[in-house]
Amino acid sequence: MKVFNRKFNREYQEIEKFEVGIALTGAEVKSVRDGRIKLDDAYVKILGSEAYLVNAPISIYQYARPQGYDEKRTRKLLLHKKEILRLQVKMQATAGLTVAPVSCYNKHGLIKLEIALVKPRREIGKKKYEKQKKIQRIQEQEAKEYMKI
Repeated sequence: MKVFNRKFNREYQEIEKFEVGIALTGAEVKSVRDGRIKLDDAYVKILGSEAYLVNAPISIYQYARPQGYDEKRTRKLLLHKKEILRLQVKMQATAGLTVAPVSCYNKHGLIKLEIALVKPRREIGKKKYEKQKKIQRIQEQEAKEYMKI
């Protein structure tokens, strides 16, 4: 199971990646293993000496009790204090940097979240990215057709 943030490459320019754990309840773990997490509108917020994943809905597990379950609750990220401090220093040193989730996956039975220190793209940057992707797609199609001949 690996769930990607589909908006990540279009919206952000990656500077540095981190692999972190995420604190979940039992039913949430089962739901994430089924791939029922959405990272498209999620972001990471650092409060004090702790990091949190905000606005990442995890659908309720079908066999769990629905009483009092909140899909979009804020979830704590498991980072070392040195990593959090490093992120805070870089964000304060350069204006406009933020932290965004890239993907969520299983690693040796644990749920891991890949986050990245990013710089948001402006509208011009988004258009350039889309144009490059389109050119790359066309080149791949031409190469594929050339190989058929």
